Amino acid sequence: MSSLTSQPGRPVAGIAAIPGDKSCSHRALILAAMAEGTSAITDLGESEDVLATVTALHAFGIAAVRDGEGQWRVTGGPWQTPANPIDCGNSATTARLLIGAVAGMPGVRATFTGDASLSRRPMKRVAEPLRRMGATLAGGDTLPLTVEGAVPGGIEYPNVPASAQVKSAILLAGLGGSAPVRIIEPMPSRHHSEIMLGQFGCPVTVARDEVTLGAERRLRACDIAIAADPSAAAFPLLAAAIVPGSDVTVEGMLVNPLRTGLYEALEEMGARIGLANERIVSGEIIADVTVGHGTLRGITLAASRIPAMIDEIPALAVAAAMADGETLIEGLAELRVKESDRLGAIVAGLVACGVTALADGDSLRIFGRGRCRGGHVLAQGDHRIAMAFLTLGLASEGPVTIDDGTCIATSFPGFVDTMREIGADIA
Repeated sequence: MSSLTSQPGRPVAGIAAIPGDKSCSHRALILAAMAEGTSAITDLGESEDVLATVTALHAFGIAAVRDGEGQWRVTGGPWQTPANPIDCGNSATTARLLIGAVAGMPGVRATFTGDASLSRRPMKRVAEPLRRMGATLAGGDTLPLTVEGAVPGGIEYPNVPASAQVKSAILLAGLGGSAPVRIIEPMPSRHHSEIMLGQFGCPVTVARDEVTLGAERRLRACDIAIAADPSAAAFPLLAAAIVPGSDVTVEGMLVNPLRTGLYEALEEMGARIGLANERIVSGEIIADVTVGHGTLRGITLAASRIPAMIDEIPALAVAAAMADGETLIEGLAELRVKESDRLGAIVAGLVACGVTALADGDSLRIFGRGRCRGGHVLAQGDHRIAMAFLTLGLASEGPVTIDDGTCIATSFPGFVDTMREIGADIA
């Protein structure tokens, strides 16, 4: 175990270096591996989670070659049955998306495992629709799970509760056949898979609350540039919002409207948010995003807003702790089945730092006073909890220590260096 401590001090400022988006990185690798030809991927996020996908693709016989930092070449081709179980580490995205891909590949059989944390996370939500499409999945509601691919049949499936990983698994399985695949989404989930499938030559129709896989399912290699990850950027930009006198910019950040919920909430709370140089790269909207300090106030967030900020709730909770007044966040049941019981971990961390907070069902109430005393926080092996509370320490009255920072490499290996470069005192 390796503890880390953040100290309150001077303002943070400058341009924060942020890795490529984790969600898009996984999808670019997997779709390139399913496409004909060689795809070039630039600015791939090289976190432990994404590298678990690379290792898995190697086991399936796919050539994925690193040419330099964030620069990869992936040559698609027939997937082979791996000689050993696929260890997905802590990455639920690796597991769920690859299970979907294999489900639509007749003759391919694979067993998926993970670390202790991933092995507690639910897989039935993915297995159920894939079985309905004709794949054979052996196992219970958690990993390990063995998948035998088949020519997929059609499906109309309600994606409730909204899950981009479930939707993506169904779409990837559907690539192996020609039967109609339609997903009903009463509440939208992230649509990176739909956008990227179009880049690889398989248009996906999104109309009202329906997502329909296109008739052309033969993927063709292409070049993909990955935008800066808004979930990783949340922490340096959060620091700018809560530390007086601060101003931080992230260049080329993904500003897909289903990923910007945190920034909309911060602006509503009183932070200064600016966007410049908006453009479209590889089908996604990106921009240079600047956040500056503001006097924050508590707000209420309905469940309908949560899908656009589900990974950023720990960061939002820290902002609420430094705001004046009560913040109510509803619709957080999904946080109970993340890398930790993330909802419980947020409450425990805030209380340890002298902030009054409570979880009531799937809602979170935080009673902000514009300050907190600092304290010792158990990260519970959760990268986002660790980063959120280290960021809180930059604005606290005293330091914040987390018990173990090794989990941060799951999504943002360069977190400490990036924060130090903008002036944060973390050691």
